[in-house]
Amino acid sequence: MNASPAFIPLVDLLRTELAGYGGLLALFDQQQDQLWRRELQPMVDTSTVLETLAAEVARHRADREAWLAAFAQEHARPPDSTFQELLPLFPPDQQSLLVALVKEINHLLHRVRRRARQNHTILARTVQLHRDALAILMPGRRPRTYAANGRVGSVVAPALSLRVAG
Repeated sequence: MNASPAFIPLVDLLRTELAGYGGLLALFDQQQDQLWRRELQPMVDTSTVLETLAAEVARHRADREAWLAAFAQEHARPPDSTFQELLPLFPPDQQSLLVALVKEINHLLHRVRRRARQNHTILARTVQLHRDALAILMPGRRPRTYAANGRVGSVVAPALSLRVAG
């Protein structure tokens, strides 16, 4: 079965993107495991690798989108045509592979986002617990942090008060 010349680059681009999302998911799983085991330095190292791979995956996605835009224009379609709109332009025997690759990418992307949110929540909760513990241990000192606007601020210590029963 001979593939049309336009088919091979898209399959390669989709496979590369798919591999990138698989790598991201594996790294987020590794990071979560390191968080649970309280392995700080390996977790920081994994975060650095995650950032690098995420940028690489974004480039792969941009390459795929650029290829699809050029393909659309070659076939007298708007460059912002969706994959579903362009799918009928591919030979029928190739469409199922393309659909399967895109479906798997979307599935992995959903799993990557879910794991990233979980890890973020775990990290945010850990930081908050440490801040609360410091505020209790050193009520006169407030740890300096960055506010949402980027300025240095301080965390408000939880109110420590005793109520008289009666």
